[in-house]
Amino acid sequence: MTDPARRPAAVDSVRDIVVEEILPHAPEKVWHALTESELVGRWLMPNDFAPVVGKRFTFRTQPMGNWDGVVQCEVLEVVPHERLAYSWKGGSTDNAKYGSVLDSVVTWTLTPSGSGTRLRLVHAGFRSPQNDFAYDAMSSGWGRIMGRISEIAAGRSKDAVAQSFAGR
Repeated sequence: MTDPARRPAAVDSVRDIVVEEILPHAPEKVWHALTESELVGRWLMPNDFAPVVGKRFTFRTQPMGNWDGVVQCEVLEVVPHERLAYSWKGGSTDNAKYGSVLDSVVTWTLTPSGSGTRLRLVHAGFRSPQNDFAYDAMSSGWGRIMGRISEIAAGRSKDAVAQSFAGR
């Protein structure tokens, strides 16, 4: 019989969100939707993004508790029309759920697929249990965002994109 006092401490696990879709748009159009700050603001959050390795930028969302709603990021990799990666850090140690500390990396990979693009998102680094709430919320959120990216890559207006996702 194992002595409970001698069991090794539970090790935090790390989980990743992976979302992949084939969009009916050329990689250049999808890349444009992923790398133009104004367009990124339409499918995600207001930001000061630029696709330049080493560029520090922020996303801004609803503050919660002691978290100011600012996600601190840095561009880690840019391979035009193929791959984009950036760090994603934010939150507060005082928030147990929404707005808890998250130190992660977002990677977008674009692969030509027929007349469209296979777009793969990996948001890596969710530590369990402390980031479980963020993992659950962002898993469904990233899935919805793929549709918004597709709408923007199709050249739909800001109002048309907002209307098509208002009920989702």
